[in-house]
Amino acid sequence: MSDLILEERRASGTVLLRLNRPESRNALSADLRRALTERFAAFYEDRDTRCVVITGDERAFVAGADLKDMSRMGTAEITRTNVRRMWQVIGQCPIPVIAAVRGVAFGGGCELAMHADIIIAGENAKFGQPEIKVGIMPGGGGTQRLPRAIGKFKAMKMMLTGDPVTGREAFEMGLASECVPDDAVLDRAMEMADQIAAMPPLAARRIKEVMLAGQDASLEAGLMLERRAFDTLFDTEDKAEGMTAFIEKRKPEFKGK
Repeated sequence: MSDLILEERRASGTVLLRLNRPESRNALSADLRRALTERFAAFYEDRDTRCVVITGDERAFVAGADLKDMSRMGTAEITRTNVRRMWQVIGQCPIPVIAAVRGVAFGGGCELAMHADIIIAGENAKFGQPEIKVGIMPGGGGTQRLPRAIGKFKAMKMMLTGDPVTGREAFEMGLASECVPDDAVLDRAMEMADQIAAMPPLAARRIKEVMLAGQDASLEAGLMLERRAFDTLFDTEDKAEGMTAFIEKRKPEFKGK
C-alpha cells in the first residue's frame, strides 16, 4: 500500500482509506490517482472486505486535481493520463463505499465523493465544482453525476459560477446522505460502515449492482434486473441463515455464501 493512502482494517470487515497528501490538501496527483486505482481494483476480488470508508483529514477531503501537474498539459497529454480508468474502477466497485467528507471537496474531490454510495458530510465541509475558474470544466463525472443528485438548475449554478456549498447545504439539496458536526464525521461513517458490514455481503453487493445498472435503464428494465438479482439470493446460505435467525429470534451470522 502506498503511503499516499493509509489503510486501517477492522475485524467487522470495514476498511478505512485515508488520503495522505496533507501538504497539498489531498490534491489528486498522478501518483495518488494511480494508488487509488490500484487499491480499488483490488476490492473486485476481495471477499473479506464488506464496506469501505474513504476520507481525507480535517482540512480537506480532496482539494481537486493537482494543478501543478495539469498546468503543463495539452489535450494529448491529458488524454494519455487515462484518468477515466480511476473513475471507472471506483464507480463500479462492487463493495459499498462511504465518503466521509470534512473540509474541502472541490473539483475531483466533489466527484470522488459522488462516486461513493453514501456521503457523510461535515456541517462546514465545502463541496464545489470550480473548474470553470481555471478555464476548464468538470472531467470526472461532475456534469453527469451532480445534476442527477441535485437537479439541473442547482447543478448548473454550481458549475457555471464555481461557487461551493456547505455540507449542510449539500445535505439539504440531496448531495449528501447525512450531515453531522465536523468532529463526528469519521465516527459516524465508521459506525454506518460497521452496520453495513454486519449485513449479508451478497445481498449488499446485489443491491448496489442493481441500483447502479438501473439508474439509466427504463423502469421496466430496472425491475427485471431487480427480480433476477432477488431470485438468485434464494439459493444462498446467507438467505437461509437470515430467515432462520429471524424465526428463531437470534442474531444472524452472515458468511457471504
